[in-house]
Amino acid sequence: MTVLYRSLVRRGFIALSATATLALAACGGNDTTTADGSSASTASAGVVVSMATSSPSSSSSTSDGAGDSTHNDADIMFVQMMIPHHQGAVAMAQLAPDRASSQQVKDLAATIEAAQAPEIEQMTAWLQAWGVSTSTADMPSSTAAPSEGGMDHGGMDHGGMTMGKDGDMGSSTAMSMPGEMTDGQMQALQAATGTEFDRMFLQMMIEHHTGAIAMVQTELEQGSNPDALQLAESIKYSQTQEIATMQQLLQTL
Repeated sequence: MTVLYRSLVRRGFIALSATATLALAACGGNDTTTADGSSASTASAGVVVSMATSSPSSSSSTSDGAGDSTHNDADIMFVQMMIPHHQGAVAMAQLAPDRASSQQVKDLAATIEAAQAPEIEQMTAWLQAWGVSTSTADMPSSTAAPSEGGMDHGGMDHGGMTMGKDGDMGSSTAMSMPGEMTDGQMQALQAATGTEFDRMFLQMMIEHHTGAIAMVQTELEQGSNPDALQLAESIKYSQTQEIATMQQLLQTL
């Protein structure tokens, strides 16, 4: 993970609980309930922002412990990659309240933060139960270099992820972090305001979610831990919905 990106993630993670609570309180007044039971927020543009954060069958995946302790290398890889990936999304989301002009973008950012912060804690607890390091120094880093266009992630391998022997995810392991933002992208997002921020945030978060879904697919195909598999299903469900919402929002900017 690049230096600025990791710095933003660490600062953002410290403020997760307080910020998530405030953000949810701020957007709670506009929520409605959709046909499938998910919550939604509407704004004057007429676009419905889906606030679903999990699949209907994912409620048991929110336990603090590891549940079934059975796990394999794919489970470890999934969790160790998803933790910093979630932290990156939270760091991006925490920029929205002061920079976004669209209330729908602010609401979506608050929803992303509120959903992913507890999942970070949950996955960290799993690693501890599995006897795997939770140090950020042992988390994977992106090997992708910043692209000239700022939004092109063609250098990232969204499907192929490798790991060291016995699940070792140390800094010497060569691997990609699908959808991770570069320093240049994060600096540009920090500097943007108004509609420019809205557009950039949506484009970057779509890419970030797309990377998460690629990681989830690998876990669903190769993982063995029931709780990790259930979380993977939940992430796939909620982030697929959020991608559709963000694509729709982009058309209104």
